[in-house]
Order: sequence, then C-alpha cells, then structure tokens
Amino acid sequence: MKAEPQTSPLKGQNLSGEARNEALSGECSRDRTVRTRSSEVMTESSVGLSRRSVLQAAAGVLAASLAKVADAAEVGGRSVRASRSPDSVATASDPGPARQMEIYRGGLTGAKPAVPIAFEDLERKAQEAIKPEVFGYIQGSAGNGASSRANVTAFERWQILPRFLKDVSKRDLSVQFFGQRFSAPIMLAPIGGVLGTIHPDGEVAVARAARGAGIPMMLSTLSSKTMEAVAEALQDTPRWFQLYWPSDRDLTASFLQRAERSGYRAVVVTVDTKFLGWRETDLQNTYYPFFAGHGLANYFSDPVFRRGLRSKPEDNLPEAVTHWGNAFRNPTFSWADLKWLRQQTRLPILLKGILHPDDARKAVDHGAEGVVVSNHGGRQLHGVTPSLAALPGIAKAVGQRIHVLFDSGIRRGSDVFKALALGAKCVLLGRPYAYGLAVAGEVGVSEAIRNVVADFDLTLALAGCASIAELNKQYVSRV
Repeated sequence: MKAEPQTSPLKGQNLSGEARNEALSGECSRDRTVRTRSSEVMTESSVGLSRRSVLQAAAGVLAASLAKVADAAEVGGRSVRASRSPDSVATASDPGPARQMEIYRGGLTGAKPAVPIAFEDLERKAQEAIKPEVFGYIQGSAGNGASSRANVTAFERWQILPRFLKDVSKRDLSVQFFGQRFSAPIMLAPIGGVLGTIHPDGEVAVARAARGAGIPMMLSTLSSKTMEAVAEALQDTPRWFQLYWPSDRDLTASFLQRAERSGYRAVVVTVDTKFLGWRETDLQNTYYPFFAGHGLANYFSDPVFRRGLRSKPEDNLPEAVTHWGNAFRNPTFSWADLKWLRQQTRLPILLKGILHPDDARKAVDHGAEGVVVSNHGGRQLHGVTPSLAALPGIAKAVGQRIHVLFDSGIRRGSDVFKALALGAKCVLLGRPYAYGLAVAGEVGVSEAIRNVVADFDLTLALAGCASIAELNKQYVSRV
C-alpha cells in the first residue's frame, strides 16, 4: 500500500508575510514536539531493552568468569573441589576476583552477602545480634579501650607504596609452617570464653568455616567445645593449640598430650595473662563468662582436672569453677619453666604476647620456634604499645632464626599486607570472625574470613606483588 504524501496545512492559504512566518513557526514547533514524543517513546523502549541486554550479558560474563576461578582450589597442600553452590565460590588460587564476582553475580538476583563487608558495619550488626555484656566482652579491652583503638590506628601510620608494570596474573599467598602449607598467611586467633554463648556450635562452627575456607585455626584453652571435637570438625585443616599455662603441671601435661593426639601441630603459650587485665566494660557489666562455666570444656573434660573434684562438673558447677580459678592463675610462670615444657611435648613451641625485642631474643635462646607479636587485642594492659609498633623491632631482633606471627588490629586485607611487609610471616584474625559468628553463624564466619583473604589478595596484586615472598619494608612508608 502506497503511503499518502504529507502536505502542509499552510498550502493554498493566502497569508501575509508576518502571518505566514508565525504559522510556519507554529507548524515547526508542533513538528518538533511530535518528533520529541516519538523519540521519548523509542528511548524508553530501547532503554528497557538495553537494561535487559546488559543484565543478560553481565550474567553471562560473570558466569564464565566464575566457572574459570571456581573449578578447583589448592587448600592445605592438596587439590580439592571448591565447596560452593551455583551462586558461590571459594578458591585459594584467585580469591580476590572470585569473591568479587560471587558478590556481584548475587546482586543480579537481589542476593546480598550474609555479613556486612566493612568491618565497622559488621561490628555494629554483631552488637545488634548478641547480648550487650557478651558484645562488650568481645569488643572491649583494658581500661577505656584506648589500647584496642591504638592497635587499629597504628596501621594508618603506614601507607602502601605500590610498584607497577609487573605480572601479577598469578599470585601465591601460601606459607609454610612446620611442614604444613597454609593457603594464605592468615590464621584464626584463639578467642576464649564466649564463642559458645554467641552460637550454640561455638568453636565447632568456626572450625567448619575454617575448613571450608582452607584457613588454619588456633584453638583457645578456654573454648566452649573440647579440643577433640574441634579437631574432628577441622579434619585435616592445620590447627595449633593455644595454652594458658595452668599452675598444675600435671594438668598442663595432660592438655599437651591431648593436643598431640588430636593432631594439633604446635603449642602457642600465652605469656601476658598472669592476671586478668582491668577491663572497665566487663566490670561495669559484671560479666565474666567463666563463672557461668562458659569456655571451660577443655578443663571439665580433662581426667586430671576431674580428679581434683569431689563431684562431676555437671553436678557441682560452683566447685568446678572454683577449682578452675585456682588452676588458671599462674603468676610464677617464668622463662625457666620453658625447659620443663619442652620435655613434655614434641610439638613446636611459640610464645604469644611478645612486644619487646629483648624478650624475642630470649625466646630464641630458650628454644622457642616462634613468637606472636601481640598485646592481646589491647585487652590486658591499658596504654600498652600497639602491636604493629613493636613488630619491626622484633622482626629485626630475631631475623630468620624463628617464625614471627602478628596479632591485634587486623581488620582488612591492607592490614595483613602491612604486617607482612613489616616482618610478620602470618597474622591472626580475631574479632572479625567472632562478629561473623554472631551475625550469621558458620556462614558468617566463612564470609568474614573470605572477605579478608580476598581483600588481601587484591591488595597484594594492586601493590605489584605476585607472591608474599616478595613483600618487604620497601612496599610501605611511614607517614
């Protein structure tokens, strides 16, 4: 069908010049309006199509990217299939981009991470999820909290100095300790007393998350689950046992024997807790979890501990707690006792809580295989030096003679980067995973771990390092 030609409504009209100009102007204006409305309709239609096309294309690209990075992971020295659902991925070979793509891909269907990405938001969410006194115990520290805050702000005094035009397409985050390979230089810190009050599965839930993420765990003496139960949940994931040295040597020897039988590969002796620090928040809340029997599973299950009781702990909790209090406090513990400890175990011994270079040298002299530079998260001594401030001096003092680990203040991947650049071989992650447990249980712990690992992986690459072996003090500058 042939289209009819359009004619101007002015054709055939006898108008003056001025009137004709006005009429032409009106006709042009109407024509522009029609074209504009037509264009708007076409634009709205094309935008809808464009958005759908973009989302479809993005989904395809993300799916392809995830398929490449999610097929397999190298965890703990063995090749394993990544444990994932269609919308999640965990890999040690490319953890940064993999985690990013997992989160962004979930966004296409409206899915959000189980826990907040930013540590500050995670902390606030945890505060909403648990009792005030329990949150205060985790978040609080000695005195008014200044020591804990100083641990965090100490990282701000060091800035990353990146190097560019280097091939970082493949990155190696792994590190070796005592014949075992860690997939990343991050270990879960020992947190005593409250994990079982945060979540009914306590350390077992944490262990399952650590196993899934391929991250080693350091278990506290003061755990809500026995070291045997945690070891079973960890399976072949690397694990160390943190020891609060009891005043009863028979009990100490029993703990060490149980740890060895359960596959723990090192014992980490905490040296900064001869007495409990003055913690204003806990005192104000009148909260001390151990008086309710929380965190005492290793004691209550130990045959040596139970021999000192008239009744079973489950039948007479006050008696058991009193007996624990007498055994826990050990103010006479000294350097000379390390010789006895060495005779009780074949495990490597590390000392946690070292802040002075001279103490680090003494650790070497007394046969320790490592030190953990730590001020107990600021929980023991108000006004103590930040752990990061002590790290370079200790690393210099011991050189390559023993392992140097770092604890207190790790919140993000950039913190891990800076600690390693200043001399640590591995860092301990504490409050972030505890908050993850409070917010979303095992899944929350898993995401908190993976977020820090992913952040560190990307920080390493963006700073121009393909391996943690390349990290040194040249990659940071003090400001």
